[in-house]
This record gives sequence, C-alpha cells and structure tokens, in this order.
Amino acid sequence: MKVIYDPHTDTLTLILKDSPVAESEEAKPGIILDYDAEGNLVSVEVLDASQRVTEPHGIEFQMAKS
Repeated sequence: MKVIYDPHTDTLTLILKDSPVAESEEAKPGIILDYDAEGNLVSVEVLDASQRVTEPHGIEFQMAKS
C-alpha cells in the first residue's frame, strides 16, 4: 500500500493495489474510488484533503493485535 499527499492539488491518494484503473466513481463529494477491470478497489482519492484529514502531511501505521 502506498499513501501520497500532493500539497499542490491538496489530494490524498491511498493506492491499495498496483493495477490499472478501469473505472472511477465519486462515492461522496470529494471521495473518488478507483477500480480495476475485475471490479476490485485499487485506490481511494480524497480531494481537499487538508479540510477532510486531520494530518495530511503525516501517516501513522498500526497493526491490529491478534
């Protein structure tokens, strides 16, 4: 998984799978979901990220305890 924040466009992109995007849909205003040819979710784009995300410039990664 890769997370990219572009301050010029104020866009946060979460890439879940390295696969070509075949289809995109705006699930809610400013939230774009990208799918591959098989219909699998491959990325999520958050527009106006600085208004929607607490800290778009940083990321915290945690693993759930089993």
